[in-house]
Amino acid sequence: MDHSVYGNPYYLLLSLAVMCFASYTALSMVEPLSAKVPRHAKLSMLSAASVFSLGLWTMHVVSLLASDRILTLDWTTVAAFVAGVLMTFGALCVFHLAPRKTLINEGITAVLYASASLSMHHITILSGQIQYYDVQTQGAILSFAVSIAGAFAVIVLLRKKLAYSKILGSIIFGVSNLVMHQISIHSITIQYRELMTTERFNEYLLLLAFVLGLATLLIISFSLTSWFSAKKLADMDGRYKLLVENSMDTIALIKDGKWEYVNPSGIRMFEAAGESDLLGRCVFERLEEKHRGTFSRLCQADMPEIEAVKPVELEWTTLGGKRIFTETVRTLTALSGSPIEQVIIRDISERKKNEELLIQAEKLSIAGELAAGIAHEIRNPLTSLKGFMQLIATGRVQNNRYFGIMNAELARIETIVSELLMLSKPQAYDYAYIDLRKLMKESVAGLVMLAKQHHVRIDYAQDGGQLSLWVLGVDIQLRQVLSNLIKNAIESMHSGGIVRIRLLLENDGMIVIRIQDEGIGIPQEQLARIGQPFYTTKEKGTGLGLMVTYKIIENHDGQITAESEPGIGTTFSIRLPNRKPTGEQGISHSLNRKLLG
Repeated sequence: MDHSVYGNPYYLLLSLAVMCFASYTALSMVEPLSAKVPRHAKLSMLSAASVFSLGLWTMHVVSLLASDRILTLDWTTVAAFVAGVLMTFGALCVFHLAPRKTLINEGITAVLYASASLSMHHITILSGQIQYYDVQTQGAILSFAVSIAGAFAVIVLLRKKLAYSKILGSIIFGVSNLVMHQISIHSITIQYRELMTTERFNEYLLLLAFVLGLATLLIISFSLTSWFSAKKLADMDGRYKLLVENSMDTIALIKDGKWEYVNPSGIRMFEAAGESDLLGRCVFERLEEKHRGTFSRLCQADMPEIEAVKPVELEWTTLGGKRIFTETVRTLTALSGSPIEQVIIRDISERKKNEELLIQAEKLSIAGELAAGIAHEIRNPLTSLKGFMQLIATGRVQNNRYFGIMNAELARIETIVSELLMLSKPQAYDYAYIDLRKLMKESVAGLVMLAKQHHVRIDYAQDGGQLSLWVLGVDIQLRQVLSNLIKNAIESMHSGGIVRIRLLLENDGMIVIRIQDEGIGIPQEQLARIGQPFYTTKEKGTGLGLMVTYKIIENHDGQITAESEPGIGTTFSIRLPNRKPTGEQGISHSLNRKLLG
């Protein structure tokens, strides 16, 4: 047997190179892992554990050639490899998928790495080819300590995320495992059942060539796969980085109520000189106090996602003291396994300013339209009054001759002013329960004479499902609404006709009043303007009556709609909530019909 190979340093260098290369490949495969994709992460970690364990086993085989030990190939070889894969996989899971990086987690990770390395030696001594073995306790403890120290040093490097962390980490893994391997070899005394022969040694060399070729092929394959994956992820990361950093909206990460990351748009929005002015500082320092509760609820982890993505308007103060208005949406995500809030903040200060200017312009436009309408409506009776006053002043007519006309013109002015006052400012009224059927009968009865003058009949029918139909409102205002609509219906029929009034209770609990005439109707383009101030289809109307009607129904939580067809007639429908007072009882299903006029 040729003993010249024993103690050959080239085998040690070869085993070191194999271990460093395998470690670098394994670290590259697990570097881009994220806890948000656990299935992909576990598959990558299993592949990395296999590559690392393959490197350990190859280093073990090559190192044995540099010693006087005999390589054993039986079930213990497979068991050592499987144990190495499982322990390495467990170490990767603890390190990458733990919610928080703590000293305990890092210690457990280092112990599992060291156990995976030692398994290559201490499991193989159970082989049937070994007749006797003796383990020196001090040497075994020292080898384990070296392996733990090396693994812990690599973990510290990875935690710092330096540019050279992977390269230096793979070198530390290779050196620490080689040192551990040599200490383990010298701390274990083994007696084999068979002696090393030249024939067996040649078999070792052939096995070495096969193992190195296979291991190199596998490691290179994994390395290329890892390189392509890392390149693809780096490209994706670059695209996302461009999207975030070039976004016009502020994109920020918030952790424990503090700014974790703010993109350049956010730096500009808050008028900061750089990231250091915001990162690590409390979010609520820049947020207006009245919005802090809203923002706290927005960042709660148990908030439904459908509510979290709705924009919330918030007010902030920049570092320069400027007040800004924003819309904010939030998404709960994870960074390095820890939960974190991502917020998108859009500056809407300009939009708010434009909205205020638009509202102001609309107010001025409405004020101008009202002023023009008021001037037009009041100027006509004032002109008549002025003319009569001048005529009376001449003394050529009797003073009482024109008093009736003058009183009518003054009443017209008073009516316009009263209706405008009702629209211009809120007034306090006492709401009471009103029997709408009784109110309708009284309103119809009060307009019978007007209907006869216009040769119009009033066909009034009511649903008798209950003794009374109650609404909660103001009696005088509802009388005004009914009077306005019925009067308009009567006056719209110049040649006579029928005004049909229906009062009924629908299944949804709403009382419906329908007033239908057989007048000339209203074209659709004009129908859309019904209810606007000073818009009317009557020759002497002001349009304020319908506007007041719409306002009263709105104040009573009701709705009013109009349908019309030229040449056929117009129908106004009023919907009011049925609010029956306590104690109201009695149900009847008769239909009471009256034909008046």
